[in-house]
Amino acid sequence: MEVPHLKELRRSYGFDEVAIVPGSVTVNPDQTLIDFSIGDYSFGTPFLASSLDAVASPKFAACLGRMGGLAVLNLEGIYTRYDDPEAVIQHIIEAPQVEATPLLQKIYSSPIKDNLIGERVEEIKREGVACAVSLTPANTKRLSPIAMEAGADILFVQSTVTTARHISKSEQGLDLYDICKQVRAPVVVGNTVTYGATLELMETGVQGVLVGVGPGAICTTREVEGIGVPQVTATLDCAAAREEFFHRTGRYVPIITDGGMRTGGDICKAIASGADAVMLGTTFAQAEEAPGMGYNWGMASFHPALPRGTRINVGTKGPLEQILYGPTSMTDGTQNLAGALRAAMGMCGAFNIGEMQQAEMVVAPAIKTEGKYFQLAGRF
Repeated sequence: MEVPHLKELRRSYGFDEVAIVPGSVTVNPDQTLIDFSIGDYSFGTPFLASSLDAVASPKFAACLGRMGGLAVLNLEGIYTRYDDPEAVIQHIIEAPQVEATPLLQKIYSSPIKDNLIGERVEEIKREGVACAVSLTPANTKRLSPIAMEAGADILFVQSTVTTARHISKSEQGLDLYDICKQVRAPVVVGNTVTYGATLELMETGVQGVLVGVGPGAICTTREVEGIGVPQVTATLDCAAAREEFFHRTGRYVPIITDGGMRTGGDICKAIASGADAVMLGTTFAQAEEAPGMGYNWGMASFHPALPRGTRINVGTKGPLEQILYGPTSMTDGTQNLAGALRAAMGMCGAFNIGEMQQAEMVVAPAIKTEGKYFQLAGRF
């Protein structure tokens, strides 16, 4: 007897299961272009820092901005709740692990101070770099005007899962169409992992989409709720929506793969999967300039009823410039990320990010283990 199927499951892929195929033509890495744009704002590298309090402080945003990247400041975090955020962060990193989550819940229960929103934005703008800020949908309508008035350049609207159609009992939900019209700045939304949701989000007028649900090192959404799609498949699906939207309207909306990337190889695979840029959290938390001093925690780690993240000790790898541009003596792909991307593009014959998105990829479950017996055994 043939058993009927309730549903069909398709195979999906993460970074460790795929590989990029070299091209038939190669290019000198120093001839490749890795610039990235959101609206009218252009950046020298496709690397964004996540809106995490252990990463994107005003000082770190200025530092990354001067190096060609973009850090996104969380306007609902420690920097807008406390006049002395450094002391609060010190308290977080000194707490025993068993006390970390209750402490985070207590710290983030303090109210947001509207005056600090303007002060933090102005602090970044005084450094002469673009200022990107992040809000959850629940607070976007109330707090975004304060940030825009202070000079914020780009608005990120972020939640664990974002859709253009949210069903709620609230009579005044967030309308992305209205936000895009009212905010005189590019609006980037996320996160999402599907073709359909991405297409509908683009139709609201947003100028960027964040891709990824649950892949980050600090995120426990997949454990708590079972929700998520591996990043290669998620990026491919959302990039397909971008291409369909561009074909239909002539408007190009960049895709930003957010989370799950640990090495330069992961970043290269994200770009080859269709990403225009990548958003990194733990990677930048390992920089000497990061405010978390070798620790990291997520935006959902302090949820008062259902935490979906944890504080982790990620250590410190080196200066931000070395992580981005080298030179490095590290052989694990965690430094000189721009150099790794340029080298991979050169091997694929890609002069720019758009051409790298066309690189051939293969399913390769042995990519991390083939021929690596001595490395896996710990004998180098």
